[in-house]
Amino acid sequence: MPIYAYKCTECGFEKDVLQKMSDKPLTTCPKCGKETFRKELSAPGFELKGSGWAATDFNGGHKALPASHAKPGK
Repeated sequence: MPIYAYKCTECGFEKDVLQKMSDKPLTTCPKCGKETFRKELSAPGFELKGSGWAATDFNGGHKALPASHAKPGK
């Protein structure tokens, strides 16, 4: 189950809530009781594991350009 970040637009109260994707979004702020509790957009948290493209294509660090792409004088 994903964790959703919520914030009240009225009083600024923030809370992370564990919910099913099929659950209806919360709307009532637990602090002020107003119907201004909204989901916030947040970055997903995941880790790529295994020996697929993430390990082979993005794990090598900076690689030098071939000589044909090098700028003159450098």
